[in-house]
Amino acid sequence: MSVFFLSVSLLPKFPQVYVGDDVALICNHKGGSKPTKWIIDGTQQSHLNYSIILLTAVTPKNNGAYECEQGGPRSDPFTLTVLELEPHAQLSPSVGGAVMTKGEGRNLVLQADDDLKDWACFALRGVSRFALGVNVNEKMKRAVIFAELKGAERATFWCKRKKTEHRSNAVTLKMTELMVMLVPPAVPVLQGEPVALRCVVWGGPKLENAVFYKDKIEIMNSPEGTYTITNATQDDVGNYSCHATYRFSHISAEAAQKEGDSDAQELKVIGGPPAAVISVSTKSLQCSCPRCPADCTSYHWYHTLFNDPHSHRRLSENHQSITVEEEGLYSCRFDCGKGFSRFSDSYSYKGIHTPIYMLF
Repeated sequence: MSVFFLSVSLLPKFPQVYVGDDVALICNHKGGSKPTKWIIDGTQQSHLNYSIILLTAVTPKNNGAYECEQGGPRSDPFTLTVLELEPHAQLSPSVGGAVMTKGEGRNLVLQADDDLKDWACFALRGVSRFALGVNVNEKMKRAVIFAELKGAERATFWCKRKKTEHRSNAVTLKMTELMVMLVPPAVPVLQGEPVALRCVVWGGPKLENAVFYKDKIEIMNSPEGTYTITNATQDDVGNYSCHATYRFSHISAEAAQKEGDSDAQELKVIGGPPAAVISVSTKSLQCSCPRCPADCTSYHWYHTLFNDPHSHRRLSENHQSITVEEEGLYSCRFDCGKGFSRFSDSYSYKGIHTPIYMLF
């Protein structure tokens, strides 16, 4: 009689899971049988019968003890704990959103407070992890990785500082084989913030109209191809798609009108970590965080050039208040040990203090 053991494992194998991460829980088996039963906090989940659970844009609501069964045996529990904090570094697309056409690639920009040469980056395609090349630009204080799906339907990308548990946020990119794409942002949508969903056609034809759908119900017509949510709430959660009418008029002035549908894309809205707040007095800026936990005790200040949103650098000041002299955008965040608060909105300094704020 053969003996096999079940276990629940986390992919990617993050030391800490942060709010907004996309992760998968896998019921690993050797010789085990299917279907799989999942038990969360002692309650069997009737709607989960696959060996992999995909959890997108996780929040503390996903916390719990996860167990699985396959043909009788039950695994030991795996405890998932989601930290309501941001990770140490930021990874974001230089352009574009979360959806790419088959064979396409995209640059992701890494920014961190420390030496970027100490960072390594990875991709998770399916259940396999791959190391990626990192192109460091020391002058601009950023690094770039080229993200490719390589035939996978979706892939998650992240970076980690070598010999530590410090990492960036994870960016998940998804593939479509259709001409028309509904493109949501590549990072989680935070409650109260604006979000733009774009209807894009591969090849860059002239878009004549886009019809947007939420959960298969028509919600808007847009000749510009954009559906904008000005203040995201839980009411906006759903599966969005679009139908585009277009012509390749840049190829021929008499090009025939074409139309097509996109895949549906999930939009989730999360509360996110507590955000830092900047207040202004004379020439000084003060950083506070009313919703931060008590162990968020140190301050990080940042400066960004007006013409380059990827140029932000950490300043040497680590006090609650700073005096500013150089023009640009200033922001702050709190260090909470295993992670950080959200960045504050940016304060715009143009040589004189005026109460102008911009979203970071």
